[in-house]
Parts: sequence; structure tokens; C-alpha cells
Amino acid sequence: MAFQLSDEHRAIRKAVREFGEKEMEPVAKEHDENKEYPEEIRRKAAEADFVAPNIPVEYGGAGMDSLSSSIVTEELWRADPGIGSAVGSAGFGTNMIVKYGDDWMKEEYLPPIANGESASCSMISEPAHGSNVAGIETRAEKDGDEWVINGNKMWITNGTVADVGVAMTKTTPDAGHKGITAILVPMDTEGVETEKIDNKLGIRASDLAEVILDDVRVPEDNVIGEVDKGFYQLMDFFASGRTSVAAQAVGAAQGALDAALEYADEREQFGQKINEFQAIQHKLAEMATNVEAARSLTYRAASTVEEGDDQLAAKFASMAKLFASEHAVDVADEAIQVHGGAGYVTDHPVERYYRDARITKIYEGTSEIQKNIIADRL
Repeated sequence: MAFQLSDEHRAIRKAVREFGEKEMEPVAKEHDENKEYPEEIRRKAAEADFVAPNIPVEYGGAGMDSLSSSIVTEELWRADPGIGSAVGSAGFGTNMIVKYGDDWMKEEYLPPIANGESASCSMISEPAHGSNVAGIETRAEKDGDEWVINGNKMWITNGTVADVGVAMTKTTPDAGHKGITAILVPMDTEGVETEKIDNKLGIRASDLAEVILDDVRVPEDNVIGEVDKGFYQLMDFFASGRTSVAAQAVGAAQGALDAALEYADEREQFGQKINEFQAIQHKLAEMATNVEAARSLTYRAASTVEEGDDQLAAKFASMAKLFASEHAVDVADEAIQVHGGAGYVTDHPVERYYRDARITKIYEGTSEIQKNIIADRL
């Protein structure tokens, strides 16, 4: 199935690419080496509607569809996955607020995120529970007109920079996935403690943290959606989340391919440019083919998410994430090979693309989890 981008889609790609080349690429190495969160770049990106493009126009967002959002993500990661991750994740959890949150939540929290003044986070994973969301142990107990939350959340993107978070909690402990509730937690609430995780292999410009919730009290009105329905609400966004990671992988792969093409056109050996050797030509051809195949599958996944067919969207989102993430790592690996020894040091960006691409095989469900989902839907 082919996907013809509209003039609007092409305009979005052009705008994000220009932003990436101007604002991100020149400082990408610096942010990676210093593990520095790019708050200023995030604010500039928000001015251009590249932060949380899913937020509706009435709350200050761009109201983009799934395909448009995927293009934004792809181009941000093409420029630099680390900064791209920081910008693209600034609205984590907003999908839940948009669809299930009360009006006051949307009015108070969505506009500052859309305009770049603040960021949000989604608190799901725990030290002992990653893929097994139903097994989370964070508890939320009712005390009068408040919820008291206790637990430990791990691998939380934006943990130390977010102003608000969406915490998945167990409100009926013995009910498995049927006892999970999403609760809005302002990150400056007493009892919320964060510890930055900065010894990451890649996407070092993106913030990652452990979040401790120690007798955190929030009003009962902070429940997003319905009590004990959080898991089912979360399921609504699995496909869009995995499609987004597929778009990240496509962007990283394209960035690595671009770097390899440029280097192969400059580097000379045995009296000629190395892109004139058939061995290099074949590498580049295979890399380009895999990138384009991943892009096509990702765009198809984005289109099925937009159409609202949950079963079809789940299948294609998992296929896209599996294929794009696995091949992003392969393409980045081959890009290093094209560079030879020069690709193994930080003088060139390909080693960074290789490190950054690796995370796409892990979060939002590992490759193994994606295979299970695909197999269940064959």
C-alpha cells in the first residue's frame, strides 16, 4: 500500500528539517558529551508546533494527525536522536489527558506544554516491571478526598524536568490489570523525589530518572478517566506510542545513512572516492532500501492509527516498531563500517546514531514483545 504525502505533510517535513539543521545539528555533539538537556531548543521547537503536536488547537497545540506527528518525530531524530528525544517526549502523558482528562486538567496543563514553558512525563515502568504493566506495584489508596500514592517508578523520561506526570497506580491491588488507575501528579508535590539517570549508552541529551513516590497526596479529582480503568485507557495509546518509536528509528537510520553517503563521497582510497567501489555501493543501496521500507511501514501504521481500527493499528504498529528499530541499528552499524576507523570515534556522528538507535529496540515494548503481538494477530 502506497502513501502519498499531502502538500501539508511535505511542508511539515521541510519545516522540521530546517529547524533540525539550524538548531539541533550544530550542538548535537555538545549535548551528547555533556549529557545536557536542551531546554532552550525545546522552547524554540514549541514555537514552531513541534512539541506535543497531538495537543488540540484549542489548548495551544497543532492538532496534528498521526502521520504528521510521525513525520515530526522522524525529522527530529534525523537531525539528532538525543535532542530529538528531549523535544519529542516533552508531552509524554498528554494523550491520556487529552482523551480522558477533565476540562480543568486540559486547561491548566496542556497549554504550557504546547508552548514550551513546561514538560510532562508518563510514569509507568518500575524496577521490577517493564513489559509487564499489569504487575506494577505502586499503590494509590483513598484517604478522605485524597489519594495517597506510594511506589517506585523507573526509567521515567523527563523525570527531573517535568512539571506534571501521569502515574499508573494500583488502586485495587489484587485485580491485576483490572485494578490500575491513572492519576495526575504535579511533580512539585511533597513526597515526589527524583534521581537523574545519566549513565546511558545513548540519547544522552534526553532526561531520564527514577521517581520515588512517598506518601504523595493528590486530590481525588486528579484521577484521569475512571478508577481501575487505567490499563484499558493506556491500551488506547500503545499503537500510537509504538508508531512514534518506529518513526524515531526511521529518523535515526536516515541520519546515519545521510552521514555515510556524505563520507563516502569525500573519502578517497586507492585513487578514487570510496563510493565508486561496488562493495560500498551495495552497502549504501541496502541501507537505503531498508530505511525506505521502514518508513513505508511506519507511515502505514500511522495511517491505521488515524483510521481507528484498533486491531489493525496494533498489528501494524508492532510490525513498524520491530522492523524499523531492528534495521535502524543495522543501518547505523553499516554506516560505521562505511566510515571505517573514523566511524569508531566521536569526530563523526555515526557512532552517536548507532548508540542512540539501540534504545528503539527496547522501550515501548521490546522487539520480543512486538513479535508476540504480531503473532497473536496473524
